Amino acid sequence: MFQWDEFEHLHVVRKLKEILNQWWNVEIFFADDRGFLRTIEKGQEKTFQNSVLNLVINTERGFDSFAEFTQNITQKLRNSNSEFIKELWGIGLTGTAFPIVISDEFMGVVLAIGYFEESNVDAQKANLKKKLKELGLGGEDIEEAVGSIKSIKSNELSYFHEVVSLVAEEIVTIHTEISIREDRINELNKELGIRYKYDAMIGKSKPMQELYNLLDKIKESESTCLIQGENGTGKELIARAIHYNSRRKDRVFVTQNCSAFNENLLDSELFGHMKGSFTGAVRDKKGLFEVADKGTFFLDEIGDMSQAMQVKILRVLQEGTFIPVGATEPKKVDVRVLAASNKDLKDMVERGEFREDLYYRINVININVPPLRERKEDIPLLIDCFLEKNVKEHGGRKKAVAKRTMEKLLDYNWPGNVRELENEIERLNVLSGTETKVTADMLSPRIKTFGEKGKIQGVRVQGKLKDALEELEREMIKEGLRRVSWNKSKLAKELGISRAGLIMKVEKYGLDKRKMLKK
Repeated sequence: MFQWDEFEHLHVVRKLKEILNQWWNVEIFFADDRGFLRTIEKGQEKTFQNSVLNLVINTERGFDSFAEFTQNITQKLRNSNSEFIKELWGIGLTGTAFPIVISDEFMGVVLAIGYFEESNVDAQKANLKKKLKELGLGGEDIEEAVGSIKSIKSNELSYFHEVVSLVAEEIVTIHTEISIREDRINELNKELGIRYKYDAMIGKSKPMQELYNLLDKIKESESTCLIQGENGTGKELIARAIHYNSRRKDRVFVTQNCSAFNENLLDSELFGHMKGSFTGAVRDKKGLFEVADKGTFFLDEIGDMSQAMQVKILRVLQEGTFIPVGATEPKKVDVRVLAASNKDLKDMVERGEFREDLYYRINVININVPPLRERKEDIPLLIDCFLEKNVKEHGGRKKAVAKRTMEKLLDYNWPGNVRELENEIERLNVLSGTETKVTADMLSPRIKTFGEKGKIQGVRVQGKLKDALEELEREMIKEGLRRVSWNKSKLAKELGISRAGLIMKVEKYGLDKRKMLKK
């Protein structure tokens, strides 16, 4: 199904519309395959930057005239093989329509309207004033509105056509991407049987389905696992899921963050100490390895551990023994160790910051936790879960999330991952008070303005048009490369160009990863 309302809010489409507004005072409209206007309805008050359109389309006669013009130009374009069609609207403004074609099927048009031809502008202005008066409009409003209409010069036409066609291409790209994603999810349903939950983890996306499958496979294993992922992705949840689905599930599960203590305190915390072994050691204390005997020990942020501590951990893993601080005799334990880190341990090994033998000892089974931005189809599920949790903890009715709010939450990149999302939903629950719906104005500023105040801050309205378009193209590619972690194939799909074409543009604008990271 074609999501017309969604396309109007796409970041790239908004930017292209902004260019058309600021360079030529032109407005963009969408029509379906029959020429019926979308995203605008008769009687619906809308504000346009083009003053003439603002006056005309918000009247009943003016809207009917525009709707008829749109249907006519759509039918002409549909019945032709042209790349675009230019027509004069009855009131005296010119419009250009580009087709939206997906899989050889005509889906509708992108219509750019509100300008004069380059020749004989004075006559066009006089005709426009006359037509506006016939629609019952008059006074100073007409003079000012007509005076704001721009003409498109012949040397600008190719750039104008390129910008409008990019709007149509962006819609095709996004619709295709959505269809591919839906097909992929349907395929997962058939192959895996969709699962929405695995213990406390929630998600139905492909990365999460693959994670669930891996966890199923290692249920009966006693092997050491290394869980890697960004902060807030839920590494401890995975460690708990491994423990409570293993043969040790009836035994203790112990967790320790290795960055929480300095080396001496961590030594005592992990391995225990004997009375009198240091100032303050007034009694013998069991270490967490001893507490975890016959169970599972989760060492979080193991990459923050000193090399001296790494040696001691390696000994426990290899021999099952350790020596408490101040003791002379080793103690033996049977512990399954699960380790986690948000750092690239392999890179740390190459730099000599992490022991290679320990790395391979803990990395028997590697579990990579996908960041939230790579499984955005899970966001609605997670939001629903957090809203349910709020009802259970605080009572009241479950909140609904407005469509625009959900769009903003899906657009955001979530650097803090699931933890950040949970905190945001808790915040929205508080701010919405007794209201039953969470609206977009309640969102945190960083989420509300994401994509609007990103790398592309605005549009140049002075200088050469070619330079402005190249600047926009460079910034879109630069921002996109960072967003997809330099995955050129993925970005090329997003931008609707070939991978080879993207590589050429990356070279043209000097956006090579190594150069970018040095900046």
